[in-house]
Amino acid sequence: MRVCINGEWKDFGEPLQLPDLVAHLGLPAPLLLIEHNGIALQRSEWVGRPVSDGDRLEILRVAAGG
Repeated sequence: MRVCINGEWKDFGEPLQLPDLVAHLGLPAPLLLIEHNGIALQRSEWVGRPVSDGDRLEILRVAAGG
C-alpha cells in the first residue's frame, strides 16, 4: 500500500486505520491536525477511518508560540 504523506509517497505493508498509521509513524496524536484526501478531520473522526492505497494525507503538528 502506498500513501502520500505531506507530499512524499510512503509504502506500508497493508491497509491501516488512521490511528494505527499515526502510531506507526511515531507521531504525538494529541498535537496533530490531519487532512485525509482533502477533508480536515477532528481527532474523534480518526477512529475507524481506513487509510487505503493511493490516499493522500497532510499531517500538521500544532505548536504554541508567539
